[in-house]
Amino acid sequence: MARTNDHPWLHRYARFVAFCTFLLVIAGALVTGNDAGLSVPDWPTSFGTFRMPRMVGGVKFEHGHRMIAGFVGILTIILAIGIWTRDSRRWLRWTAFAAVMAVLAQAILGGITVLFYLPVAISTAHATLAQIFFCLAASLAFFTRPGWRWDEAKVDDVSSPSLQHLTTFTTGVILVQLILGAVYRHSKEGIISPHVVGACVVTLLVGWIVYTVLMNYSEVRGLMRPALLLAALVAAQLFLGMGSYMTKLAERTAPQPQPAFVDVTTAHVAMGALILVTSLYLTYQARRILSNVKRPLELGSEAHQATS
Repeated sequence: MARTNDHPWLHRYARFVAFCTFLLVIAGALVTGNDAGLSVPDWPTSFGTFRMPRMVGGVKFEHGHRMIAGFVGILTIILAIGIWTRDSRRWLRWTAFAAVMAVLAQAILGGITVLFYLPVAISTAHATLAQIFFCLAASLAFFTRPGWRWDEAKVDDVSSPSLQHLTTFTTGVILVQLILGAVYRHSKEGIISPHVVGACVVTLLVGWIVYTVLMNYSEVRGLMRPALLLAALVAAQLFLGMGSYMTKLAERTAPQPQPAFVDVTTAHVAMGALILVTSLYLTYQARRILSNVKRPLELGSEAHQATS
């Protein structure tokens, strides 16, 4: 039977994998927030065995995180097999393969963080790869949507700078901002200034994107909706960031970690992941919907100017 690229069941399954990956990001944030990274002191075993340990104290966060990670890893492998056997797009198959490699590398990094007692560089790399893997999982959910094509440009990219370039750059800056946040969370020095500066830069870039979409593509639903969603998420993230800092100051003399601080910081990490994926989706949409090819009349006009 000939393979096609429209498999609603595969898309639904990919969405489920992306959702579980988001839960995995939250579980990882709970491990860091509760200082539970070394609650299970060995890897890949737990207290020297592969049996289920007692889920008490920090163990429930650390071992629970490992269980969710293993579950997501199995789901990702199944998704990759489904894409390789049912979808004819070679680039999508390799994206699925990259997702499998990312989840395996993430497991190894997670083990190294435990074996080497949570070094900041490795812990930051682990947190960063978690965000990248979430992007890959979400991308597979986007790409397996029935009817997804890259050659559907219908609107000229008339903005300056190009909305395609602006969204791509913004997504990269958001990833850097999440890395700075991971350094702040895992570093004992607690250097927050670069993260605050990054938040200001991301806010300005997202505001620029929203302004560009409103001025030039307000009738293009595929751009308008994700742009407004991105702005709303960034606004919520700013409040969560201020809330986490104020909560930390208010409870700095109390025994740590305090539940309120853990809840706010975990929500802050989760919101950052959603912002990154939303910006990535908007980048995809800009490249799908907009055309960066100038009109023939404009090309002819430029040629006339060049020869005159």
